[in-house]
Amino acid sequence: MHRRAFLTSVLGASAAVTGLSGCANGRAAADTAGAATRPLAHRVPAGTSLKIASYLGQQQLQFKLAKLPALPFTVSGWLNIGAGPDVINAFRAKSLDLANNAGIPPIQAHYQGFAAKIVAIDVTRKPNYLFATKPGSDIRTVADFKGRQLAFSQGQAQGVVLLRALKKAGLSYDDVKLVPLTSNQFLTALQSGQVDIAPLGISQAPAYLKQYAAKGARTIATDVVDLLNLLWAPQSVLNDPAKAAAIAAYIPHWAKGQVWAYEHPDVWNEEFYVRTQNLSLEQARSITALANKPLFPPSWGEAIRWEQETADLLAEGGFVKRFDVSSLFDHRFEPIAAQAVPEEYRT
Repeated sequence: MHRRAFLTSVLGASAAVTGLSGCANGRAAADTAGAATRPLAHRVPAGTSLKIASYLGQQQLQFKLAKLPALPFTVSGWLNIGAGPDVINAFRAKSLDLANNAGIPPIQAHYQGFAAKIVAIDVTRKPNYLFATKPGSDIRTVADFKGRQLAFSQGQAQGVVLLRALKKAGLSYDDVKLVPLTSNQFLTALQSGQVDIAPLGISQAPAYLKQYAAKGARTIATDVVDLLNLLWAPQSVLNDPAKAAAIAAYIPHWAKGQVWAYEHPDVWNEEFYVRTQNLSLEQARSITALANKPLFPPSWGEAIRWEQETADLLAEGGFVKRFDVSSLFDHRFEPIAAQAVPEEYRT
């Protein structure tokens, strides 16, 4: 599929976005020109509130189980939104102030002309996605992807993992058939045989294999990582000193919550995966065994380089236009997450 046509089909299905032919146009630049540059306030003004995405309720549960102090602002809404395209839509609608995503959604937002910035980073060192085959497939390596139908979501982490895996295997975009889907459509597409391969999160793979391994489905491990687990917010939110201060106050909770879950896998397995996600304890243990140790870098240099590589990889395929990703980072927040955790959880 032609890259421009592919982009239109993906965004037409997942986001109501207009004017994409002027990618990374003047609108983002205009919004960024008014960016807040003043130092962050030390206290959150009374009456401040944020609408925060907590996909599957993970963050609220981490805060509760870790018995973290109350946040110094009101959370006016915990939104169960995780997919990058959905987060961008919610940002545009002003129904969301802060979200937790991978590195690719901020790139996609910039391409759409929407100004937003990264405010916190957790570095992922181990792969958190596997490639799953449809039932009855003979695919066993990434090299076998040639000529096959691959589920691809341009605006989500799964998309960049797939592109990086293809590049590492020496396959070009023209060697495969990219099928535009959002990640919540991947399982159905695999089950029905619409696609040969889809990248699944390690939390999804056990349940899929339990149901379809006997029918010939399998997973293909990769050492390709999706380096960035991040918090980001619209520029308009960060331009509000009160909301910016609230985000700065939230970041330590976010970091400490992840550290707590990593240090207490038995409790996390029972309280999250078994109680809320209906997985067996065995499945939960298989997920946490692959879990990444949270790492919050005091400096964002590595993250910026990785984000630039990702944007360049998308540009090579014609999915976005080239740009300098340093504009996506709000360095006022750079040291906050690292300062909130013990030394062993900093890179």
